[in-house]
Amino acid sequence: MPTQLTPTATQYRSIPANGIDIHYLEAGHGEPLVLLHGGMVSTNPIWAPTPVSYSAHMEHLAERFRVIAPDTRGCARTRHSRGTVTFYLLADDVLALIDALGLDRPLIAGFSEGAITATIVGLRSPDSVRAIVNDAGYDFFNPQAPSFTIMRQILGGSPHATEADPDAAAAGFAQSPEMQAMFELMRADQDGAQGEGYWREYLRNAFHRTTRSPGYTFEDLGEIATPTLILVGDCDRFCTAEEAVTAYRALKHGELAVLPGTGHIITPAAIASTINFLERHV
Repeated sequence: MPTQLTPTATQYRSIPANGIDIHYLEAGHGEPLVLLHGGMVSTNPIWAPTPVSYSAHMEHLAERFRVIAPDTRGCARTRHSRGTVTFYLLADDVLALIDALGLDRPLIAGFSEGAITATIVGLRSPDSVRAIVNDAGYDFFNPQAPSFTIMRQILGGSPHATEADPDAAAAGFAQSPEMQAMFELMRADQDGAQGEGYWREYLRNAFHRTTRSPGYTFEDLGEIATPTLILVGDCDRFCTAEEAVTAYRALKHGELAVLPGTGHIITPAAIASTINFLERHV
């Protein structure tokens, strides 16, 4: 059984689930919260200075919940042997992790790619989680979302790319100091966990699932019986406020929070909204 941790303590663990060893960070106590990171990042603390990671907010979340934050399949310390890493597979990994840890309907929250996975968990197994927070990850439920073209450009070097081009991606990141810094962190994170040059394989795995519809649409969100918060910034270039309203209206038990002056990032206000919502559904 996992040991009880103080709110500020963190511990890295791993457990066999769904045919792989899932590595995860655990911190805090109380109601379990499965926390899913976004694309390009992981649970590695090196991401704490960036606004696209939960790392800087772990202590705050751990004061209220028992946080279980896995590295997703093929990312950082959680390895993937072969085949395509789809959102269906990532959701099944989360469900297997919940089962392996003996969690009774935990809370679940995710940002960006992690939010997509969290929502698909709610679609694939409606009784497995108690409440869902989708922070800036509902765009993929629009089959015509601009996000797919943006990701083909980022990971494939062209809006019409059909496969990843790691060298083109690296060149694209180098066009701005901010993106270059993120690329360097990603490379250090992935290569440090799985070996020199692994960052290329990570981008190849990410390309397939982030450049096409996961197979669910906004209409399918009506099948989610679990209370779900749609959370987004009004300056998010991936997830529009208009799409947020569409996603919210499709839900049976939905809530909507739009944060002013906020882009595709995790802010203290987003964490406060997440905590407020989750504490009302424990």
